[in-house]
Amino acid sequence: MADQDPINRGNGSGDPDSEPQVATIAQYIKDLSVESPSSPQAFQWQAQPQLEVQFNINVNAVADDVHEVQLKIEVAARSEQGVHFLIDLSYAGLYGLRNFPEEAVPPFLLIEAPRLLFPFARQIIADASQNTGFPTLLLDPIDFGTAYMAQLQAAEQAQVGTTGNGQDGDSRTDAADKPAEESGEEAGPADASEETPQG
Repeated sequence: MADQDPINRGNGSGDPDSEPQVATIAQYIKDLSVESPSSPQAFQWQAQPQLEVQFNINVNAVADDVHEVQLKIEVAARSEQGVHFLIDLSYAGLYGLRNFPEEAVPPFLLIEAPRLLFPFARQIIADASQNTGFPTLLLDPIDFGTAYMAQLQAAEQAQVGTTGNGQDGDSRTDAADKPAEESGEEAGPADASEETPQG
């Protein structure tokens, strides 16, 4: 049964049917790839692998007021001796939004929805890394809000730069700048990566 979460609960006044509401319809693995191409030799390597973690968010409108949010996380553990393991996960959620102000939709789809998905994706990656024979990998939390704001600032700077170069300014919006439900393409934070030694 879908979880329903009214965003703003009233104090007893107002029509509940007019309040913004979110329903989590489903959560599911859309794609999962796990590789340990250098095993069993990699188990003998002494070098400490460096972890490379990248993520992005893809949002698609499935129906009126129903959106699929896909959190894609790629993990690579490498050392000078070679690749220890690779994990590529796409974990998705299906959300129904009702009575949402237009300006509130992108922040929910690109910040709050990925935040809801992340703990489940983190556990899947932890189990997958353990099943490769290496120590369990627990990803650090991702600040989706900061990533979203950085994307907005980058889009604004790019728009200002285009206008400042003497080109005609127009109202055309790139896919990354559109509300996610309109673009149907990869949206949200640009690929963010981090490199940390595996503990």
